Amino acid sequence: MRRTLARWARAEWGPLYATVREALRRRGPAALPLTAAAVGLTGFLHHAQHQPWGDPLVQDLGAVRAGDPLGTALLRTPLSLFVPAPDLPVWGALAQILLVFGIAELCLGRWRTLAIAYAATLAGTLYARLGVTLGAHAPFGLPWTDAQVVDTGPSAAVVGLAVYVGWRYGAYATAGTVTLAMVAEVLLKENLAGKEHLAALTAVGLLCLLAALRELAPARPRPHRTPPGRPGAPPVRT
Repeated sequence: MRRTLARWARAEWGPLYATVREALRRRGPAALPLTAAAVGLTGFLHHAQHQPWGDPLVQDLGAVRAGDPLGTALLRTPLSLFVPAPDLPVWGALAQILLVFGIAELCLGRWRTLAIAYAATLAGTLYARLGVTLGAHAPFGLPWTDAQVVDTGPSAAVVGLAVYVGWRYGAYATAGTVTLAMVAEVLLKENLAGKEHLAALTAVGLLCLLAALRELAPARPRPHRTPPGRPGAPPVRT
């Protein structure tokens, strides 16, 4: 039984573990600048939003609501990723960022990690606007009261990154488990956050599909050009 589990664990997480270990061996903590910055920024914003001087600033720069004008929501979305929900323990957000962002940065690189995290967060933000527009009576709609719910935190980005990294490194059971957990969340507790997680998963699923199609597409051969004066070249007129 133990051998079977060990073989399964090596097949599921072996490539991922090897990539993370090699990156840390070569560069150490210096391989995680994005993760360190994200943890520090999240901790600072958590502190700021509980201070009289900081709460208005955080609200103006990083608090997103489905009822906000679209331009305002788009401008606030990047920072909202690092604004922890004020009613939840901040250590949960910090642990999510440290673990998932850290693994993603080591495996995908900082810019791809940031792009996927933002795409997942943006998908959730745009879905909330669409859901409120559809209304609670629609299959994927949301009640009008959700238009004023402050929508912040890294959870959508964390879910999206976990699934993308799992897919990229062959940890399909892990990616599937995260997806099923998000579906169960919506079925058991139908709320805004759960539906936004599904929107984030949909966006990341499209990114995975595009990446797979790009890898399957045959590379176009470059036309061979023979330099003048070489065998097979046309005569040069003078």
